[in-house]
Amino acid sequence: MVVELPTGTLFLTGYAGGVYTKNTGMAQTVPELWKSSDRGATWTAVNVGTESDGARGNSDVDLAVGPHGALYFVALTYDPKLAEGTRVSVGVSENEGRTWRWTTLSRERFDDRPWVAVTPDGAAHVVWSDESGVYHSVSHDHGVTWSAPNRISSKGGSSDLAAGPNGELAVRVIPLSAGGAKYAVNADFVAISTDGGATWHKRKVPGQRNWTPAEGTIPRWVEPVAWDRDGDLWMLWTEASGVWLADSSDQGASWKSRQLVKTSGDTLSYFPYLAAGRQGQLAATWFSGAGDELRWHACEIWPGRKGGHVRFARSTPLTVDSWGPSELPASLPFVQSTAGEYLPVSFARDGDLMAASPIQDPRENRYGFAFWRFKGQPLSR
Repeated sequence: MVVELPTGTLFLTGYAGGVYTKNTGMAQTVPELWKSSDRGATWTAVNVGTESDGARGNSDVDLAVGPHGALYFVALTYDPKLAEGTRVSVGVSENEGRTWRWTTLSRERFDDRPWVAVTPDGAAHVVWSDESGVYHSVSHDHGVTWSAPNRISSKGGSSDLAAGPNGELAVRVIPLSAGGAKYAVNADFVAISTDGGATWHKRKVPGQRNWTPAEGTIPRWVEPVAWDRDGDLWMLWTEASGVWLADSSDQGASWKSRQLVKTSGDTLSYFPYLAAGRQGQLAATWFSGAGDELRWHACEIWPGRKGGHVRFARSTPLTVDSWGPSELPASLPFVQSTAGEYLPVSFARDGDLMAASPIQDPRENRYGFAFWRFKGQPLSR
């Protein structure tokens, strides 16, 4: 994830991986965070504290910025020995990452996929899932205290969280949870709250999708939602036919769908991500293809008023710099990989589109990230 503070300082984080300890076999790693004060030209590591401070996490992460510059950093701890999530932690910094205040929100079996978002009144909201459903917690005092978890759904996984201009919240709930180990039938909806998370209403989602893993199905995990500045809710997803976008002006009660990109040949699109900008625009990323043909795409979208015509600008297809084990013979031990289930995208205060992509190359022991800044039509780096 990549975000910008009101001062222009950038923060970027990603999946940190895990290291076994000899005594417990647990992967206990302090979450990793980087900072840039020159628009992303150079980056330095941020000291977020120690495990004894509560700074724990080695897996799924998210960042959000409050209206007065408070930075929220949520992280999942994953135990590779058990193949289970074990903890959700959230850290808050009010001085551009110099000091941190950490809180453990959950320590349940199968903790998974936390997200954080801040509403215009400064309230910070975190959602996550475990084996008993999807949960929500809120802080009204910059992370000093957090509410007891409130269950949004008794089943399913937390696929995304978005905050709207009037304090609306949307949580995408999907059938998969526990890192994909659990599947809940009919847990496929958007949960909407207009009272700060006190109550939630389930809304049907547009489109067609198959969440059961099977040969030839589209890879799925994060299915993103975003509120625009007018309070319309947007959703991005992929089907065999291509990339689809829908909007709702009545908080998910009804949707207008449109195809953003058509599939070319047998090349599938998958793993989308969506974010909203302050000027009413949207930004999206997704992957297409596989192996040597694997590419990722960045797109800026200008929605028409009240479901009108949508204009968009796309980047050229972009190559990935991540590699994973191959199922092919040993002569081809590594193939290009997405190294995750989405690529984060957001808008800088000057309107540029920002994104980050992982670097994972075990062949040359190269690990890290690439920072991207796009502008213009078509998008150019």
